[in-house]
Amino acid sequence: MKSLLIQVNKAIDQFNRVVGWGLAFLLLTMTVLIFWQVFARFVVGKPLFFSDEIARFAMIWLTFIGAGYAYRKGTLISVDILLEYANVRFAYVLRVAVVLCSALFALIIVKYGFDLVGRVSNQTAPSTRVSMMWPYMAVPLGGIVILVNSVALLIDEILGKEHLKQAEHQPPEVS
Repeated sequence: MKSLLIQVNKAIDQFNRVVGWGLAFLLLTMTVLIFWQVFARFVVGKPLFFSDEIARFAMIWLTFIGAGYAYRKGTLISVDILLEYANVRFAYVLRVAVVLCSALFALIIVKYGFDLVGRVSNQTAPSTRVSMMWPYMAVPLGGIVILVNSVALLIDEILGKEHLKQAEHQPPEVS
């Protein structure tokens, strides 16, 4: 059972590696588009008509997908004063409860996100004429990333701190 949980966590870590590269690509795309928009407007004198809209869509995707990525990495803001002063058992129960609540919230985001995508799928963006389904699709997919990473965090809690220390000291696998 323990080895299965470790394998699931390794698969989620690989998933997060791909997500991280996707987020980096979105950030690069957004930066290049905004730079080019400013350059084209003030130097060339003819701005691109679509760059700000695509940059906005990239920002939406960065926000929703990045939230799940940051959740797994532990870089989201949190109030952990209760964990500081709680005994070990209560802190464990509290951490598991927080992960389960986050997973429930992610399920709600996924369900209502897909409902939202269905409602806006016949609308198009003004500049690019792209279906508004694509920017709104970031909502349920971000919820899925949060849900997947909630599973990983729950596995981390089940396996305990020793598992995390062993994972940090293992050499990277060569593929």
